[in-house]
Amino acid sequence: MLFNELRKHHRLAAKRHPMYEKNRFGKFFMYFMSVFWAGYLIFFGTTFAFTFAEGIPNMEPYHVLNSGLIFVLALDFLSRFSFQKTPTQEVKPYLLLPIKKSRIQDFLLIRSGVDPFNFLWLFMFVPFAIITVTKYYGVMGVITYSLGIYLLMVLNNYWYLFCRTLINEKLYWIGLPLVVYALIGVATFLPKESIVDNLTMDLGEGYIEGNVLFFAGTLVAIAAAWFINKWLLSKLAYSELNKVEDTKVKHVSDYSFLEKYGEIGEYLRLELKMLFRNKRCKTSLRMIAIIVVFFSLMLSFSGAYDGTFMKSFVSIYAFVAFGMVILTQIMSFEGNYIDGLMTRKESIFNLLKAKYYFYSLGVIIPNILMIPAMIMGKISVLDALSFSFVAIGPIYFILFQLAVYNNKTVPLNEGVTGRQASGTGFQTIVSFTSFGLPMLLNFGLKSAFGETAGAFILLGIGLGFTLTAHIWIKNVYVRFMKRRYKNMEGFRDTK
Repeated sequence: MLFNELRKHHRLAAKRHPMYEKNRFGKFFMYFMSVFWAGYLIFFGTTFAFTFAEGIPNMEPYHVLNSGLIFVLALDFLSRFSFQKTPTQEVKPYLLLPIKKSRIQDFLLIRSGVDPFNFLWLFMFVPFAIITVTKYYGVMGVITYSLGIYLLMVLNNYWYLFCRTLINEKLYWIGLPLVVYALIGVATFLPKESIVDNLTMDLGEGYIEGNVLFFAGTLVAIAAAWFINKWLLSKLAYSELNKVEDTKVKHVSDYSFLEKYGEIGEYLRLELKMLFRNKRCKTSLRMIAIIVVFFSLMLSFSGAYDGTFMKSFVSIYAFVAFGMVILTQIMSFEGNYIDGLMTRKESIFNLLKAKYYFYSLGVIIPNILMIPAMIMGKISVLDALSFSFVAIGPIYFILFQLAVYNNKTVPLNEGVTGRQASGTGFQTIVSFTSFGLPMLLNFGLKSAFGETAGAFILLGIGLGFTLTAHIWIKNVYVRFMKRRYKNMEGFRDTK
């Protein structure tokens, strides 16, 4: 069967990749984190069941949760940007074979539809249904409700795939989900009786009752989303394969004002050109910028993140996100031209210093975005200052260690038809650590010493690493040079 053959090809491509062993470790770590989040969602499901029953006695708990289904779907849509990528379009190897390209696209869409991420929310809804639904509808009600929620997640998956594919091509398509969710917000909050809440409540109850019409409508929507995505992927894949490109000459900055800073200035120019002239870097930078701006606005002008945990989560994320997204791939982008970098003595050392200076200056952006939150009293100036120095101090110290061990070249202009580049296990661990460590430090220090004293201690830790940056960057450089031949071999093998 063709689908089995394509699945075998996909597995063989992964096994024959030079980074296979590291990726296997990364998958093991991701499985571990999946179990952790599954347990977390089970906890939320059981908690919601008892909390809704006690807090809102005039409504059944499943009615309360169903009325908020749109918020679960919106959260699921947003979380996919961090954890799920668009399906790879490995069409080129099959162009000369007697295989219908539509079959390959069907395989890729099926693989996206049965992605494990679509099952994740069932860990919250199934225990919730077991507690609240069984007493009225029995086990069959739990089964049909779970099946309906799963189908909604599949539909949400194809909606995400459609938006993400368009956004990857042209950034202005970010307006599509923004407009859609803005209209949903208007329909939810403006009327005295929410249209959306009533609709999702009826939909959830239809699933519980096993109403055929509700399931049929959901399946029709999934089928429509399938064909739309298939048409879109076909169009974009062929346009890229045929090299249909915009050849219009645009103004390109040479960043000549950095020439006065010597070799470090040259590497600053190189970093700017890499970020703003290459598709992969631009896409990553734009997506994280959108998320950070969204979180900053929500923190400043909404009460959604007024809780202690969420306030710290959003604030810390805003300060570490820019560096975390790019620096986890430190030296991997440079793997495309590593031979040129190695021709001059200590060029890597100056490159690392330039990177540190550039991304340290980058924390000015979240500080500016957090000004409304500071004015509104959501976050103190001391907290913003301490988070800034923690980001450019201990967090960048951790991220820069990857410069020693990263030896996989990441394509600069990877597009829709390119092979999807996945991170190594070590990158995954470092990424989680760089985000989790400031959270732990913040809560631990403030719990032990109080809000103000804890913030000052956090600031002191950040300043300590920041003021000694030249020492640990030199250490990273020395260790990199000891591994340079091994790393260069890995960069060449993965180009």
